[in-house]
Amino acid sequence: MGRVDRPGIQGIRVLTAATELSQFVRANSTVAAPPLCPEVRLHLAAQLTPVWEVLERRSGGNEVPPPYWACAWPGGQALARHVLDNPNLVAGKRVLDFASGGGIAAIAAALSGAAEVLAADIDPIAVAAMRLNAALNGTTFAITAEDLTQRADQRWDVILAGDVCYEYPMAEGVLAWLRGRFEDGALVLLADPGRKYVPLRGVTSLATYNVPTTRDQEAGDARRTTVYRLS
Repeated sequence: MGRVDRPGIQGIRVLTAATELSQFVRANSTVAAPPLCPEVRLHLAAQLTPVWEVLERRSGGNEVPPPYWACAWPGGQALARHVLDNPNLVAGKRVLDFASGGGIAAIAAALSGAAEVLAADIDPIAVAAMRLNAALNGTTFAITAEDLTQRADQRWDVILAGDVCYEYPMAEGVLAWLRGRFEDGALVLLADPGRKYVPLRGVTSLATYNVPTTRDQEAGDARRTTVYRLS
């Protein structure tokens, strides 16, 4: 299976030092609670596009992906809500929050009593945002920028994956990798707001949420988002 990196991810490596990354997150966000999870606080951008434009200018003209960490996307909010409302799913277990973005699902797992939490995102600015967000919520968990889809030697009890089906190459690779972890025995929870490449087979619907969104983030004021279990 080939890599499923988001296109242009190298372009944001113009920000390198950990302190510089954290300063960038602070300078381009405010602390707010996502609407579906008012008990969680995150560094969020009022609008996604201006932050993206800053990153493009810093990249020297290189293509860069959107700053996914700067918004609480519907899939992440739905996963976090589901975990917070059903802490037994993660309590005492080893949990991976895959493609974590700002870390909302990882925070929910930590608040719900998970024994271990690893938040993974290949965007180094997302890693900085997750560290800041973990501290905001009084939580502690491991964070990595490693592309875990290149590994099959790690084991988790629960894997949380929100909004990973919006782009075909990524969805194909990630879903194949998640299937492998399911076959290894993990409970895999996938949350999706109706993206084009969400799987229609091999999943069981657990809950559906109407997640408020902004027009800068989505084409509408809310997205109906379903939490699935790979089955």
